[in-house]
Amino acid sequence: MTAGHEEIQLVTFRVGGQEFGFNIFDVERVMRYESPASLPQAPDFLEGVLEYGETTVPIIDLRKRMGVEAVLAEETRTMILEWSQGRIGLVVDAVVELVKAPVDQIVSPPPFVRGLAAEYINGIFSRGGRTIIILAIAKILTSKERIALEGATSKATHGS
Repeated sequence: MTAGHEEIQLVTFRVGGQEFGFNIFDVERVMRYESPASLPQAPDFLEGVLEYGETTVPIIDLRKRMGVEAVLAEETRTMILEWSQGRIGLVVDAVVELVKAPVDQIVSPPPFVRGLAAEYINGIFSRGGRTIIILAIAKILTSKERIALEGATSKATHGS
């Protein structure tokens, strides 16, 4: 197998001045920011739920999740992603572009990046002075946070 010719497409976005990316296959839709319905007793980074199609989708502010100032601006977007538990919405500062990244140019996080930060990084891609951190959607939330998210959204959608 020759990895040199393989590439993945990344949907790139900014959070707090840093550029990140998700594999295009994880991203279902990018929408203008719309204020979600808030949930009582939800974690700080869980903005609420948003009607999407015939369902409700939990909306997480990725900026708050990463400890970055969460300012609403014209460029603020909500990305709807597919993940193991269904769909999830992530609020980001701006969606930048679609980038083709050769697989053999994606590197692992450096050894000094440890713990949770290293866990939710799939790789790092650099080209032309840009560094894009490729995130793993499945690992952005800890298992404890996923349980809290499921509980909060279940109460909202089932009226408990």
